[in-house]
Amino acid sequence: MKIILAFLFITSLALSATAEKDYSSLDSAPSLETKSRFAMLDDVRILANGLLQLGHGLKDFVHKTKGQMNDIFQKLYIFDRSFYELSLQTSEIKEEEEQLRQTTARLQINNEEIKNLSQEMNSKIEDLIQNKIQLQEKVWGLEDKVTKLAIVQPSVQETKDISSLKAFVEQQDNHIKQLLRIVEDQHAQLDRQHNQIMELEDKLNHIELQELAEDSFTGEQTEPEASPFPVRNATAVTYTSDGAAPDCTALYNSGMHSSGVYTIKPNGSEAFDVYCEMKFGSSWTVIQNRVDGSLDFNQTWDAYTNGFGDLNEEFWLGLNKTYSITKQGDYILRIELQDWKYNKRYIEYAFSLGGPETDYTLQLSRISGSIPNALPELTELRFSTAGHHVDIINDFNCPENYLGGWWHSECEETNLNGKYVAPRSRGRLDRRKGLYWKPKKGRYYLLKSTKIMIHPTDLKSFD
Repeated sequence: MKIILAFLFITSLALSATAEKDYSSLDSAPSLETKSRFAMLDDVRILANGLLQLGHGLKDFVHKTKGQMNDIFQKLYIFDRSFYELSLQTSEIKEEEEQLRQTTARLQINNEEIKNLSQEMNSKIEDLIQNKIQLQEKVWGLEDKVTKLAIVQPSVQETKDISSLKAFVEQQDNHIKQLLRIVEDQHAQLDRQHNQIMELEDKLNHIELQELAEDSFTGEQTEPEASPFPVRNATAVTYTSDGAAPDCTALYNSGMHSSGVYTIKPNGSEAFDVYCEMKFGSSWTVIQNRVDGSLDFNQTWDAYTNGFGDLNEEFWLGLNKTYSITKQGDYILRIELQDWKYNKRYIEYAFSLGGPETDYTLQLSRISGSIPNALPELTELRFSTAGHHVDIINDFNCPENYLGGWWHSECEETNLNGKYVAPRSRGRLDRRKGLYWKPKKGRYYLLKSTKIMIHPTDLKSFD
């Protein structure tokens, strides 16, 4: 642009000089004719130099523009290449997901067929066992006859009958043993099929959670649409008893079959209120419930010892109250979980809980469940909160960094009393401060709700 302006300036100078020379020629045309010619030649040279400079400037500008265009084309090529590779990866993930779904469907069909076959074989085995019992009764009757006829020599025909019956009974026994072995093989195959289905479900859940993180979590945070477990009425009636029932199971056995808040009095303890959940033909004492994050679980040691929250909403029953219940006998610990796609899982443990002098040490042993274990088994886990008996592992303070009191073990990644975190964006969540279930060898289960309950192992009320 500067070169063009210079060219225009030089051109205007040349034209003005030519005009002045034309005006001066009116006064002395014959004498200045030679000078006018030389002056015009100089103007032409000046104009030529200006044009030459303009040409060089335009040439440099063209070269520079070509370089910039080449850079732009190269960047566009890199972008197209990256987009193409991402498209290929997305297609591969979708194909793998479809294959997993098909495999899971086939395994489920096979599992149903094996279950039906197993039921048929069990029915046949029961029939054979009945036949065996009848044959044994006949054999015993024949043995009695043999005993009675011990003095008298049996006839040849009777001896043959006895031998044939014994041979038939032995043949039936062998047949039953073979069927039992087949049933054992079928059960082993069912277990393998079940494990494969569980693994495939975990993979599918992993893919679904990835899709949820990429698609559903990009918008604004939404409130939960439904409670994960049976909805409790905020105006639920508080049931009172005479103080003799030691836990919810005893209340159920005495005729109380509605879920709600009851008063119990464990042996050697003061009476207090608990929430009893009636399910599975009995009643469970709920010691923790989280549904929507309305209650802050980042509490002090005293709060976790005595309990906090509303028994009809979110709450922590209290370590001291829980200990007063469990020291009466052997109990089962059941943990119910629900993720943000409303998939429900559970796990049950046989457990023991120590008293305040041990910081309410917990020991677990898995019994059953539909989710991989995420808590150490047969290990003493001491309960801790920020500022009280904190175990420091590699200079890392578990309760202060994970928030909420819990039975921490080397600052593991599972804490059901952590900060309530809802998925919001495509960014990586700060899972250490969220509510999640993380097996040692497995993926994160980001949770929407949790419930922890206890139940005596003998399913009967205490004496």
